[in-house]
Amino acid sequence: MKAWPVFAIFCIQIILLLGHWLVYSTVIAFYPAIPAGIAADLRLTILILAFSFVAASLLSFRFTNFAVHLFYRLAAMWLGFLNFFFWASILAWLAWVLVRVAHPVANPDASRPLIVAILYGIAALGGVYGLVNAQIIRVRRMDIQLPNLPNSWRGRRAVLMSDLHLGPVNGVRFCRRLIAMALRFQPDIVFIPGDLFDGTKADLDRLLVPFQAFKPPLGIYFSTGNHEEFAVATQYLDAITRAGVRVLANKSVTVEGVRIAGVLYQDSTHIIRMKGFLDSLALDRNHPCILLNHAPTRLPIVEQAGVSMQLSGHTHGGQMIPFTWLTRRIFGRFTTGLNRFGALLVYTSTGAGTWGPPMRIGSAPELVVFTFV
Repeated sequence: MKAWPVFAIFCIQIILLLGHWLVYSTVIAFYPAIPAGIAADLRLTILILAFSFVAASLLSFRFTNFAVHLFYRLAAMWLGFLNFFFWASILAWLAWVLVRVAHPVANPDASRPLIVAILYGIAALGGVYGLVNAQIIRVRRMDIQLPNLPNSWRGRRAVLMSDLHLGPVNGVRFCRRLIAMALRFQPDIVFIPGDLFDGTKADLDRLLVPFQAFKPPLGIYFSTGNHEEFAVATQYLDAITRAGVRVLANKSVTVEGVRIAGVLYQDSTHIIRMKGFLDSLALDRNHPCILLNHAPTRLPIVEQAGVSMQLSGHTHGGQMIPFTWLTRRIFGRFTTGLNRFGALLVYTSTGAGTWGPPMRIGSAPELVVFTFV
């Protein structure tokens, strides 16, 4: 394994240990009457949980079987709950300080168990809501008007499905459900701008079986996301091709007068490579071009190259609080939805699946249906 993944794993594990330590310390401090034996069992449990997600992730990159998938799902669910317990712990300490300031003479310690019980209860309910919300895929429908669109495209429907993250959590049943939703709209063309897979070891052909019966008239087009490029991308791209999906890896095709292009994720992160690919297309603004670019980035270069519309995903809309706030700081108004950058239309999907915790709070999974007018 290269040095940087080892360093990244080490940093993630340290952060997880610190988060678990805060939760454990808060419980012990706010419930001082906990017997020593129970406290020791709790400490051991928290320690095991602190290593669970990293361990499950490493196993999922090497093995694919029921036990590993179950372990990963449980560890991912706990990671989501930890997020809310972590913030509940911080709020508990702040609330206790406020109680002490408000009642300096009274015994503020008496309120500690109640404070933590209320906040942890809210955190647990938030986690349950996030699990349910992540399973309810919304359909976003909108009309799209592109300059110089051929008459044959007017009235046609396109489906955008991004970030399915097929793997240990979102399996073949999830894929089948999403395909069934898309089929109800009888799309003429389908776009998948990356992260079709989670990047873990899996039976790729089995996960893509539902695509074999999905044959829109103008085809299905895919460009890579960061998760397809975690390891050797060719294994994913070969499986996607076998499923009947057209892979656009720094390539383009013309579909009845409209150029469809896709850029590799890694190349999109480098300005020179991205510009080189777009320049090679030699786009003509008299003919529309739709670009599949996994992340909503490099917009000045894309707009200058003459692309009419960019379709992206990657952000998940932040997936869940407080990362929704962080994602907004990074991508701004292009975090979700339809926006304009100069002459360029940009749609960023929140995606259909999840990564890590199978939860969504502050964002919603979606399938997007465009009608060209």
